[in-house]
Amino acid sequence: MKRLRYPLLSLAAPLLIVLAMLGLMHRQGSDRLQSLPAVLVGAGLIVSGAVGRRRRRRKLLVALRSTQTEEH
Repeated sequence: MKRLRYPLLSLAAPLLIVLAMLGLMHRQGSDRLQSLPAVLVGAGLIVSGAVGRRRRRRKLLVALRSTQTEEH
């Protein structure tokens, strides 16, 4: 397994969402829309990471199964 080299980097997207939510709570009226891009970027980073992780795991599983069938 890989060691996590940058622990703060892994918290960047959730912290961006929290910061945007705090900005959303403290703004009034149409100024609230200014925090929407930060929420979308943070959510996009989280979704992108989850999809990439799932894809890598699926690829590893397929490779393991193919080597297992070659042995038998």
